[in-house]
Amino acid sequence: MTNWTFLTNHGRALLCIARDPEVRLREIATSLDISERRAYAIVSDLTVGGYVVKNKAGRRNRYEIQSQLPLPEFTGRDQAIGVVLDLLAAPRERRRFARRSGD
Repeated sequence: MTNWTFLTNHGRALLCIARDPEVRLREIATSLDISERRAYAIVSDLTVGGYVVKNKAGRRNRYEIQSQLPLPEFTGRDQAIGVVLDLLAAPRERRRFARRSGD
């Protein structure tokens, strides 16, 4: 069986941040099964790309997703990243209901 993922690590990191804006790099790394250095590089890419704004809150970072920005690879009409993140980061109850109603 081939190992592949539906979302890139950048997309998965955005989901981690959408679920918890105060998530630590260590937690992102663990969730994505990557090194903290790689998690830092991904969050830096997202920051440089304008998708994430990083704010210092004491010794912690708080991230703010710029949800109005379009998906980088989306062709056709503009689709905001926030719409996709809202769907993917929906509460578990809502996801369970959607799965049942789609049977």
